Amino acid sequence: MASSKAATVAEYLAELPADRRAVISAVRDVVNANLPDGYVEGMLSGMIVWYVPLEDYSDTYNGQPIGPAGLAAQKHYNALYLVSVYSDRVLEAWFKKAFKAAGKKLDMGKSCVRFKKLDDLPLDVIGETIAKVPADKLVARYKAVQGSARKARAASTKKKPAKKKKPAKSAAKKSKKTKKR
Repeated sequence: MASSKAATVAEYLAELPADRRAVISAVRDVVNANLPDGYVEGMLSGMIVWYVPLEDYSDTYNGQPIGPAGLAAQKHYNALYLVSVYSDRVLEAWFKKAFKAAGKKLDMGKSCVRFKKLDDLPLDVIGETIAKVPADKLVARYKAVQGSARKARAASTKKKPAKKKKPAKSAAKKSKKTKKR
């Protein structure tokens, strides 16, 4: 399933085949066991997500809550979206090193860790990764990134000085070039 219309996590899990439900539930349990205070679990974009409620932080560029992770059963694999790893180069380096040290092969896009079975993931590394990003740290990083982006946009929209135009070539010079050919 690429995206679900389920309104709750329970509905989402109920619509999965038993084998996929077992895998998704086990990863979900690890995330929930290690989730710092300030996050809630829910459904967004057709998947299970953990996020800072809009009541706690609503100044997002798209009006959607920010969060460290999402979990979904895709058509050909399962996906754990570790947005917190993607947005923090130090955490990303640690995560990749810990994943390798656990003897697992990492299949990762920008934030998406793809896996087919539970044994593909070092669950202790997943738990530690989730625990490393308290909600206030995620919000502070988001604010810093958004502030930088706003400054960059503002700088790019300022009027740039007009370029000096080169004087047009006279008709006589143009005709000399034409005659030489």
